[in-house]
Amino acid sequence: MKTFILDASVGAKWFLPPAAEPLTQQAQHLLENYTKGQVRLMVPDLFWSELGNVFWKSSLRGRLSKDQAANSITQARQLGLLVLPTIDLVSQAFKIAVTSGRTVYDSIYIAAAVSENTELLTADERLVNATGARFPVRWLGAPGIV
Repeated sequence: MKTFILDASVGAKWFLPPAAEPLTQQAQHLLENYTKGQVRLMVPDLFWSELGNVFWKSSLRGRLSKDQAANSITQARQLGLLVLPTIDLVSQAFKIAVTSGRTVYDSIYIAAAVSENTELLTADERLVNATGARFPVRWLGAPGIV
């Protein structure tokens, strides 16, 4: 079974309104595969604060009501994603950040993929462009990913 590390840019697409949200169809297909037990999804614990922040900003901007944002967090938690502790990843993430010029936040996800010998799946095309040649970082919109 294929395993992916996910960042919040993918998880948010499961709950944000699809209008003006690129790659929603790909994200939904991934979620369907997960719920059918066809793929395994893992996230570093940082994922939850980032996802909560996305929902908070979306409620401030009127994309989600406050109740919808709160419900989205609850629904995301109920998915049962496997969670990796950031404390185990931060040293490697720091090294990745220094060599790649990306934030430690982004590098936590990359370090998780490296430590689990799998790929990070992201909707952040800039992250893929900056790190995908050196690290297992794949864009959600790439053909054949999901």
